[in-house]
Amino acid sequence: MSDLPVALPRVIAHRGASAAAPENTRAAFRRAHEDGATWIECDVKLTADGRCVVFHDDTLDRTTDGAGPVADAPLSVVGALDAGGWFATEFRGEPVPTLEETLDLLADLGMGANLEIKPCPGRERETAEATVAAVRAFGSAVPVLLSSFAEDSLAAARDAAPELPRGLLVEAVPDDWRARAERLGCVALHVDAAPLTADQVAAMRAAGYKVLVWTVNDAAEARRLSGWGVDAIITDVPRKIADALG
Repeated sequence: MSDLPVALPRVIAHRGASAAAPENTRAAFRRAHEDGATWIECDVKLTADGRCVVFHDDTLDRTTDGAGPVADAPLSVVGALDAGGWFATEFRGEPVPTLEETLDLLADLGMGANLEIKPCPGRERETAEATVAAVRAFGSAVPVLLSSFAEDSLAAARDAAPELPRGLLVEAVPDDWRARAERLGCVALHVDAAPLTADQVAAMRAAGYKVLVWTVNDAAEARRLSGWGVDAIITDVPRKIADALG
């Protein structure tokens, strides 16, 4: 394991400021910046024609006016969808951004990104390889930490771009967390806050790993986790949590 080559903030905006704007859109990323966040977390998956878009679900239905699997839709279709109207009328017409568009915006805003590689089933390596290619082509203007639940994606990212830092996403911390993180060359663990314990945080930090927790929207919970020594809190309400941490 190597040290994380980028400085993590205490608060990271989950899919942008997603309590105030539609998740995984440039509107949410701008709102996160307005709310004082210096990093966002967002999801990356592939369209049918192999383009990286910032999108969470395997299907288009929940957060756009489209329908069906993302993996079956080319960028020309995905990019024309309304990804904001479901959230509020004021966001109607907000598009699904590409990863490149997102990195451009973050560079303009001076922000960093936790990019979660979120592959559609069967596209684990392909999604990781396309993600790291886009990040490498963009250069170093945006600090990046890659993460994924998909260990095949993390392995592919490790093989394709070993210089890019990686984090292993888990829900309940598995007994073999350290062996898995070491095998994948990870520098961080990204953990569901709900089942996490103070002893687990202490063990991960003692082993030299950064600990990021998700998704924390309660001020008292954020203060408790910070007291345990977690390195970053991923939240839908970045200003609220930053204010709570002081």
